[in-house]
Amino acid sequence: MSEPPPDPTPAGGDIAALARGGRTNFLGFLLRLAARMPFLFIAGRLYGATALGRFASALVIVELLAMVCTIGEKRGLAQRLSDADGDGDPAHIVADGLLAALIAASAVGLILWLFPAPMFPSGVYSPIDRLLVLAIPALALTEILLAAQAYRYDVGATVRSRAVVEPWTISIMAAVYYLWVPQSGLQLAYLTSIYAALATAAWPFVKTYGVPRGWRPNPGRMMALTIRGAPLAAADAIEWGTRRLDIFILGLFAAPAAVGIYYIAQQVASLPQKLKSSFDPILGPVITRALKDKDYAAIARQVCQVGFWITAMQAGIALALGIPGEAIMGLVGPNFVGGTGALAFLLAAEVVAATAVVSESALIYVARFRNLIVSIGTIVLQAALTVAAMLLIDRYGLPELYRAAAAALALTLALAAASLTKALMLSRILRRSINNWRWPLVWAAAVGIVVGEGVILLPEWAELLFGIPAILFAYGWVIWRRGFGPEDRVLFRRTADAAVADG
Repeated sequence: MSEPPPDPTPAGGDIAALARGGRTNFLGFLLRLAARMPFLFIAGRLYGATALGRFASALVIVELLAMVCTIGEKRGLAQRLSDADGDGDPAHIVADGLLAALIAASAVGLILWLFPAPMFPSGVYSPIDRLLVLAIPALALTEILLAAQAYRYDVGATVRSRAVVEPWTISIMAAVYYLWVPQSGLQLAYLTSIYAALATAAWPFVKTYGVPRGWRPNPGRMMALTIRGAPLAAADAIEWGTRRLDIFILGLFAAPAAVGIYYIAQQVASLPQKLKSSFDPILGPVITRALKDKDYAAIARQVCQVGFWITAMQAGIALALGIPGEAIMGLVGPNFVGGTGALAFLLAAEVVAATAVVSESALIYVARFRNLIVSIGTIVLQAALTVAAMLLIDRYGLPELYRAAAAALALTLALAAASLTKALMLSRILRRSINNWRWPLVWAAAVGIVVGEGVILLPEWAELLFGIPAILFAYGWVIWRRGFGPEDRVLFRRTADAAVADG
């Protein structure tokens, strides 16, 4: 039986733990940004918008099914480990989830291999393209391994796997495979990156938890785990699906080239999304520990604290990437500049979604079924708005690229509604105010916009090289001076002061 790893909770308390995770995640964002841009350039310049559109449509199905096959362990594992708390071998608890996910993912992957039509709505695909189903087990297992590491406050494992190995592998291999199989190079590069990320996540897991010696599969135990995790799996899939439903609907109404352009805009906008989604693993253990003590005030404080950090960081990044948006999209290729409007709405969507995401981090433990209902309502609203926009564009004969901007706007409106609803729901349950809004966000954004108006007068290369840092610096200076209090500044310290962290 492997020894339970020691509790590495920082001396400064929960806020210190969240701050340490936040610093690591911000570093991960910068690394992912540096790695993602080469991939976008290679994919746009070498493969083109049409190939990207087919690739993006297939990933919608593959990644959605992989999320379902985690059976809720991405966030539910923290509660299972917290509930056990010395009563069972942690390696055995994680092994149950890994095996259940592997069985589910293998079965789903086999079905999708036999019936690949959902992955390729255009009907165009090759035998190599069908190999994308092999990504489903790897994606599901990686999520669980990283969740296990995050429970021990090892956010670095997520950064190494998701922000270094995965994006750099897909960037490098997309160029290599283009020389060998240009028709399916994106698919093979993606598969290579997913399995490289899995290996990177597995290594620290074995070092931390050890091999689950003496563990035996138990069908009854895994069935109970699956039933318990079903609402979480559905919520995870729906939350993820809101970021892919637009691509799916575009694939039905628009040409593959338009889908490819939208995919590039979405890839740029998804960079700040990683800031909030990567807080989930570190926020989950903190909340579950507070729930055991019924410390609802601490949960509200943690949710508001992380919510403000995420909103502040994402707003600055949205300005820095959105104002010189034409230059960023033009870097991928001249044909992609038309997606700038979609990029602007997608970046705005990430900002307004921050409240929903951090509220859900608590709701999945205190009101998982009500949270699921709101999540279902969100994706239904998004689908209705997107389809309505597509029909209006058809009716008035508007240009094809209007579809991309309309889909992004529909996502923004749906996520704004979700943020408001989930914050109010959590506030009533905890009987504490849930609000991550502060007026200095407006002041900092105004300064960033003024600087940005000067930046767009520069040549495109200067916009990218000097303009993005200038906007970030101007925004960051104001938010630091006017928006950040003592607890907020813990995020940027290497050691957290216990008195500050305890509030």
